[in-house]
Amino acid sequence: MDEMTATFANFMPIILMVLIFYFLLYRPQKKAQEERSKMLDSLKVGNRVITIGGIYGTIVSLTDEIVTVRIANNVEVEMARNAINAVADKNVSA
Repeated sequence: MDEMTATFANFMPIILMVLIFYFLLYRPQKKAQEERSKMLDSLKVGNRVITIGGIYGTIVSLTDEIVTVRIANNVEVEMARNAINAVADKNVSA
């Protein structure tokens, strides 16, 4: 019985490190990834968005892969759907 306790005690720091990595790194990253995926799936025409490059615009059209964003009068840009960073607040002016 003492050998089993000693073996368990030797592996305890490794087990503890795995748990710390799970709760401090993996789990929060997975949650953020799921939230971003939900945001990208919920995009619709008329949403005001911010691109990864920091450009504000309004979605004019979208497909599964491509989003067309109006960034100024008569200026529309096609970009990958993944290039959208966030949906902007309604009170942000153009």
